[in-house]
Amino acid sequence: MFYNSVETIIIVRRGRVFPEIQWTEEQKAQDRARRKAFSDRCWVIFERLKPEILDKYYGWYIAIEPDSGDYFIDQDKEVVSKMAREKYPHLIHHIYGINETGVSGRI
Repeated sequence: MFYNSVETIIIVRRGRVFPEIQWTEEQKAQDRARRKAFSDRCWVIFERLKPEILDKYYGWYIAIEPDSGDYFIDQDKEVVSKMAREKYPHLIHHIYGINETGVSGRI
């Protein structure tokens, strides 16, 4: 019997997808601060609205656009995100679950 053994070698390349893009620690800190400031602006609006919407929309979702103060409420997270993107296609919005903590999802 003769067996033709062909060995396949797979080369696994590890590392960054775009190694030429390397952020400095200062750039990383600036990005974290920018995202935290955005989140804080949205949180203030959510906390202001929470007493009004908590009982009526408990378990639903709210998308907040902080520059205008506009918000969108729906039972479906995808729908509420779509509503925000339709009105503000080039702006970022933040989604909260309407409950005591604002958190949605499971661990």
